[in-house]
Amino acid sequence: MRKIRTYILLSLGVITLMACSEEKIVDDVQATVGRGLILRTVGTIGDSFSISDTGSVWGKTLEVQDAEGGSLLTEIKLFVSFTDNTIEDGDPDFSADEAELSTFSASAFAPGPFGFPRGDVSASYAEALAATGVDFDNVAGGDAFNFRLEAILSDGRVFTNRLAGTVANGSFFSSPFAYTSPIVCPPTAPTAGDWTIDFQDSFGDGWNNAALTVDIDGTSTDYTLAAGSASTEVFTVPAGAEVISIIFVSGDFDEEVTAQVTSANGNVIVDLQPSPTAGAELIDYCLGNL
Repeated sequence: MRKIRTYILLSLGVITLMACSEEKIVDDVQATVGRGLILRTVGTIGDSFSISDTGSVWGKTLEVQDAEGGSLLTEIKLFVSFTDNTIEDGDPDFSADEAELSTFSASAFAPGPFGFPRGDVSASYAEALAATGVDFDNVAGGDAFNFRLEAILSDGRVFTNRLAGTVANGSFFSSPFAYTSPIVCPPTAPTAGDWTIDFQDSFGDGWNNAALTVDIDGTSTDYTLAAGSASTEVFTVPAGAEVISIIFVSGDFDEEVTAQVTSANGNVIVDLQPSPTAGAELIDYCLGNL
């Protein structure tokens, strides 16, 4: 009976915690940010730059939270740097140090649904190139621009990622003050014909619910290694197909799985290594080898 009472009390405690609304969390924020400021990320305008489109935009919608309901903010400064992730033997490193890109006044922010000011902070690919001095021709797919925010308060204090770090207290909070915008390439048309997937499993018991989802112009099919240590699957890309996508679906023992996807033109398009990221696009369209 004592155990039953204990379980009941624990259950009531969990229910009480779950019953807390975002309004209550907002009250807690007001009580705990007296020494600083939070820039909560509440929306995304763009996460990446398209390699061929200098008009593509990175941006976030932010909510300002401080001890005075967001009124202490005077401006937000946006800084950008460039990381060359595609350096090959003998190639120069085109990485660029951080430079100030733009300033966003607090007057551009308007009250959001919880009463805190909200506004957009963004930059185009062209603006990032100009600020860092990186030449357009020296950027490749897989490189990245790194953005850092500085929030300047009316009393002169400055908050940025070096001071605040990542605020994490449930899904309500997301205040990293720093973001990365990778350079991505638009999908290219795949070669028509038979493509192959060579599956391997290091333990020899199949992929254990893991799979590769192949999507061709919106039609998806899952392929997997049902049992054993290896097998090959073949799928056909029809003539005139415009877009192919290959996504990894996580299973029970992802550390055991590997695979290679070979196009109808003979190129290895995907070389999947153990413990791949679930849900991420596996094709590097920037290679142009489909």
